[in-house]
Amino acid sequence: MATSRTRSGRSTSFRDSDIRLTESERIDGTGSWDALEWTKVEPVSRSVPHAVLEFLLEDEQVIVEGYGVFLVNANKAGTLFVTNFRLLFLSEASRNILPLGTIALATIEKFNKIALKLPSNPRQLEKTPPQRLLQVFGKDMRIIVFGFRPRTKQRRAVFDALLRCTRPARLWDLYAFGSGTSRFSNTNPKVRLLNEYYRLLGIGPYNSSLSAIEERSFTVSNDSWRISDVNYNYTMCSTYPFALLVPKSISDEEVLQASTFRARCRLPVISWCNPKTGAVLARSSQPLVGLMMNMRSNADEKLVAAICTPISGSKGARRKLCITDARPRKNALANGAMGGGSESSANYFQSEIVFLGIDNIHAMRDSLARLRDYLDTHGTASSDGISSFLRHGGSTWGGGNLSSMSASVSTLGDSGWLIHVQNVLAGSAWIAARVALDSASVLVHCSDGWDRTTQLVSLASLLLDPYYRTFKGFQALVEKDWLSFGHPFSDRLGMPTLTGSGNMPFELPRQYSTGSFSSSPMRQAPGSLPSQAPNSAHTQASNHSSPIFLQWLDCVSQLLRMYPSAFEFSSSFLVEFLDCVLSCRFGNFLCNSEKERQQAGISDSCGCLWMYLTDLRASEGSSHKHYNLLYDLSKHEGPILPPAAALAPTIWPQFHLRWACPSEAQVGEVETHCRDLIKKFSELQKAKEVAERKVNEIGSQVDSLTAELQNEKHISNSAMNKARREMKENVAMKRAIQSLGCTVQFSDSGECIVDIESSPAGFRQRSIQTPLRESDGMAQHVEKSDMSVSITLMDDDDPTSSPVGRVCESLCPLRTRDGGCRWPDAGCAQMGSQFVGLKANFDAFDRLSIYDSYFQSE
Repeated sequence: MATSRTRSGRSTSFRDSDIRLTESERIDGTGSWDALEWTKVEPVSRSVPHAVLEFLLEDEQVIVEGYGVFLVNANKAGTLFVTNFRLLFLSEASRNILPLGTIALATIEKFNKIALKLPSNPRQLEKTPPQRLLQVFGKDMRIIVFGFRPRTKQRRAVFDALLRCTRPARLWDLYAFGSGTSRFSNTNPKVRLLNEYYRLLGIGPYNSSLSAIEERSFTVSNDSWRISDVNYNYTMCSTYPFALLVPKSISDEEVLQASTFRARCRLPVISWCNPKTGAVLARSSQPLVGLMMNMRSNADEKLVAAICTPISGSKGARRKLCITDARPRKNALANGAMGGGSESSANYFQSEIVFLGIDNIHAMRDSLARLRDYLDTHGTASSDGISSFLRHGGSTWGGGNLSSMSASVSTLGDSGWLIHVQNVLAGSAWIAARVALDSASVLVHCSDGWDRTTQLVSLASLLLDPYYRTFKGFQALVEKDWLSFGHPFSDRLGMPTLTGSGNMPFELPRQYSTGSFSSSPMRQAPGSLPSQAPNSAHTQASNHSSPIFLQWLDCVSQLLRMYPSAFEFSSSFLVEFLDCVLSCRFGNFLCNSEKERQQAGISDSCGCLWMYLTDLRASEGSSHKHYNLLYDLSKHEGPILPPAAALAPTIWPQFHLRWACPSEAQVGEVETHCRDLIKKFSELQKAKEVAERKVNEIGSQVDSLTAELQNEKHISNSAMNKARREMKENVAMKRAIQSLGCTVQFSDSGECIVDIESSPAGFRQRSIQTPLRESDGMAQHVEKSDMSVSITLMDDDDPTSSPVGRVCESLCPLRTRDGGCRWPDAGCAQMGSQFVGLKANFDAFDRLSIYDSYFQSE
């Protein structure tokens, strides 16, 4: 599983906690199995260390702990904890969780105790005690062996805790119920199922709600298909969903009649439809044709015929019907003895019956067990701690003997796992090709219609519809075809159901090994299991657990390998998703049907796996390892139809090899490196965007400052020009006033002092006579009546309000009695002075010729 979320934010070092082992409790784990120095000291009783709490999930509690335990697979010593959720192994050296020795309790398939007797040394007075081992078989392809000190009760305590916790009597004793919904709650799965139906019918946007379900107002339809609520209360079929997609021409009464002709009332219903061509994928269970294969049902035949709608544009011609039986033909015939069987093409119009030859759940379980033994025997990190290159002088890998090497390679083929995967892939590709290329409708079934049928229908849908190859679509596909249509997850995973305990992990009998296994725990021949008592073997053969869902995900990984740009998700996502399903940490995959999950209140009581995975992806965005870096929707916008020659499956390295061959399982190192580079590029891109924003901000500031400087420069130039004009004014005014016989003085404070030398009354108007030229022989007298000047000392804006201004007006000799002015060019243009407020027409001053005789008195 993914890195677990800790219970608190504390960061206490495990090295500094109270669980540090004393010298008498340590195990020398650097040598071989024979070199282990087992002590005889009883374990010290102590409370659960505080540092261990940092590694626990929410509401996870320690039940039993064992100190000085040795993980044989990795040759490491540490502490083993049994919690209400998992086996937790903490390495003595690193003080961290060791993933190989940590496994969820629900992922444990079986476990047993082994006592390995070693030959005693003749010189030893005391007999060598047997090595006490605990062997754990996981559903995730690993075999773990823990070694315990002799003459202690640690192994017994751990073993008893596993018996209690891996085999709960009630469904509500599982960790998923104890942890609650936490923050991984989600919408009701019924709502999501209806939304997927609306998408298939082409009705959108149409978002369903719980109120619509309660009011039963979801029964909508298009031209060919409709959503029926005939199974709303699960009275017709307890393993089908509450809403079914059926032909529009078939009434609910006919649906009820047709259900009686199929095993467990799992009648033919639509799982996927192509709104453009009208072709559909339908699913059901086997028909109840009887031993003589002669039983018929008009309602069933009418329903199947209605699935084959007329081909558009072909004048009413009906499309072809392919009835696909997933079983071998002989198995289908054998089911006739129990009332089952298969259809006859004579009873179904224009139909073809095809048998795919896929084996049953028991064959799949045995095949995976043989594959697990093969990987453990020939892997790098085996359960006995010895590499396959060194075991028995290298003979297990050939050791120079080609026949021996051939035997080891043939063991992989003998497991049959890859053949089973290829059969499922080939059957799904054939179904998808019939729908995509021939526009045929395909009805798929096996015996009960919830194992092989689900594999084929969901995998064919994945090939046909690119929506299912996205995160959101993949969730909709799994919830529709696997959860809603009643794949018995509790039975297949060995979990308890509403009616009691399921097929839980069972205890193998105590096993003893002697001298021939001196260097390792018990090693069986390739492909074989440890010897068991007859009753235990019978228990394993009679249970209903099987890796059906694991096999389907294996098939998806094969398609992802063949078409790497067609899927939004990566192989790492599939592995993490499968780990979550096997661990039963969340409630989505508990129980056997939608009805049972509703009765148990799963959606309200347990966390949601989909929300957990979404939260993981949101933590890193598109750079998360769940995203497929090569995904390109434009390359695969339609169906993908792999040819038969391409359907050559291989071992799924990320899942099958991660424990036995951890280095070889990292086939995605290039992908990981690319992901790191993309992450760094994304960080640099963000840094670049931040830098560009800062540059733009600085540029805006520079532009603003430049504009302000230019404005200031303009103001400064205007002020300087104004100062020059005013200096010119001052010089002219001073000259004018001085010419009137006044003395102008400016103080340091800027005040103007006008000293009048003569009384204003002494001034009077005079006529200035200037001799003219006698060019015409006569003298002319010109009266300078228009040469009047008005000098005003102003305070603020009103020139008449200042006494100084009135004095200036009285000083002007060219003022008329009525206040008029005889200044050249008519009037004074009053221009302000920054010093005394004097205003005058200085151009007139410049043009005025003032003679000394002008100011002489009579």
